[in-house]
Amino acid sequence: MTRIAVVGGHGQIARLLHPLLLEAGHQPVALVRKQAQADALAAEGVETRFLDIEDSTEADFATAFDGCGAVVFAAGGGPDGDIERKRTVDLEGALKSIAGAERAGIRRLVQVSAINVDEPLAEDAGAVWKAYVEAKRDADAALRASNLDWTILRPGMLTDEPGTGKVALGENVERGEIPRADVAAVVAAAVSDDRTAGHQWNVVGGSDDVAHAVAAAL
Repeated sequence: MTRIAVVGGHGQIARLLHPLLLEAGHQPVALVRKQAQADALAAEGVETRFLDIEDSTEADFATAFDGCGAVVFAAGGGPDGDIERKRTVDLEGALKSIAGAERAGIRRLVQVSAINVDEPLAEDAGAVWKAYVEAKRDADAALRASNLDWTILRPGMLTDEPGTGKVALGENVERGEIPRADVAAVVAAAVSDDRTAGHQWNVVGGSDDVAHAVAAAL
């Protein structure tokens, strides 16, 4: 059994990820801000620890990761809303996760990003979208430059449709939609397979079973 710290542990993808990790024999450790979140997840068999992404230091992150063998960064301020939170959550949260993992002696980190964030932005891109894309882009670059055994997953437009278990996954997969449940399934597959380290993949809805898609991309 591996304890897997999940940053953004009460987020939409994280809540779908936890049961998959449990089913695979891992122990998810959800990092949350509120007692009510901790209580709800604990009732599902998920270990919880408190961490406020924006107010915590690198050392706080390392403490929260204590005893874990891997980290999943699944937090995000989302593509809408407050520009500042794109920096404090999507970028700085990722940077502190990288530094915290290094301090805690953890090698493995799987990061949920967004599709095509390395491409030039359209001239009419709004300020919030621009901040979101730049934060994800810079977070990915920092992880690639780290000494960690990283995997970066870049889903297309997220939906709340039921998961299909079918995806298209690869370095150059075109933009498309994908249910959050299927993103969670890909994260679970990636963090469970050390061979995915060093890979960055786009992932959208498709026709391949998750396990087959991951294996074919290695």
